[in-house]
Amino acid sequence: MPSMRTTALALAATAAATGLVTTGAASAQSTHAPARPAAAKAAALPPGYQLIGLPNANVPNFQRRVIYCPGTKHVLGGGGEARGNGAILVGSFPTDDARGWIVLGRQIGYNDVGISAYAICAD
Repeated sequence: MPSMRTTALALAATAAATGLVTTGAASAQSTHAPARPAAAKAAALPPGYQLIGLPNANVPNFQRRVIYCPGTKHVLGGGGEARGNGAILVGSFPTDDARGWIVLGRQIGYNDVGISAYAICAD
């Protein structure tokens, strides 16, 4: 019966060989798209695109942090982060009027949690 070390080495060698074969096959079949100039990439963003954020702040568990898009812009998406030992992001969703983003969380064993919020806005 082979030892655990021999078995582990055999598995590693098999995985490496499989990866090389798979990578080689993928390389042989892939076609490279022509590089787009920077102006074309920028044109792909919606008019008035802006990423905004609320820095981390400690708030009571389950208290909403809301970030609004500036001026007449509307939110396209967003997100947030819960910081702390046992911190959990409980919710991340747009406001009812589609002008901002709401984030909330909680921290196990504590009364407050660090919450950051982000929104992607456009005209």
